[in-house]
Amino acid sequence: MSPLESPLAAPAAHAAPASSPRRTAALLWWALGLLAALLMMAVAVRLSPSAPFTQGVDDWWRGINGATPDSGTYTWVLPMFFQFIGELGQLVIAFGIPIALLIVGRWRSALFFFVATFGAIAVVTQILKRLVDRPRPAADEALGLYGPLFSVDHGSFPSGHAVAVGSLVIGVAALIPAVRRTARAAWWIIGGLLMVGIVWQRTLINAHWLSDTIFGLVCGTGFALLMWWAFEPLIRKDDGRPVWFLHRGKTKAALTAA
Repeated sequence: MSPLESPLAAPAAHAAPASSPRRTAALLWWALGLLAALLMMAVAVRLSPSAPFTQGVDDWWRGINGATPDSGTYTWVLPMFFQFIGELGQLVIAFGIPIALLIVGRWRSALFFFVATFGAIAVVTQILKRLVDRPRPAADEALGLYGPLFSVDHGSFPSGHAVAVGSLVIGVAALIPAVRRTARAAWWIIGGLLMVGIVWQRTLINAHWLSDTIFGLVCGTGFALLMWWAFEPLIRKDDGRPVWFLHRGKTKAALTAA
């Protein structure tokens, strides 16, 4: 037998292909559970748009948190930050972050992030708003209650701002490699604060009922988790990938030396 036919050479010649990254089943189950809860709530609100089963809690929270037009509680920097998330901020989330990912050479992550955020904000949310058709909080000055203090679009359920924040939190978490536990834990804390803040601000300005904001978060996180599960193998291929323009000089130097 010649050296070329040696059994020791066979494994190298017929090496088994590396197994592709496997999806995490828990992501799918969490996504399906959240989206099922969203669907059931949407049906419940559609059956009684003006007074769903959560209306008692919604009214109670509005009485505690709703601001009046002459108060300054809704115009200082913190509530205005959350107001920004739903205006120009949604464009930054759905388009700015994917463009930044493309620039650094992570097209797979960019595709995931765009589908997860734009799909939740512009597709799922708008379909639900039109199908459910829940009226926003209306003014009742006799009771000291007021309607939205900023301009709003059609439909109160679900809160588009809350959907945007929910999809943002999950989208960023998906892009942090699991081995970076400290970074991911820090982001979960920041994300939790963003979620609480958006619920507070959207109900503070009387733009939504409490249940609209909570299920807005459910919508955004559920849809983004589903996309995380679907795109997980592609996202993992981007983990640890060097930023191309930071290593371009080193690559040229290596080629020149060779």
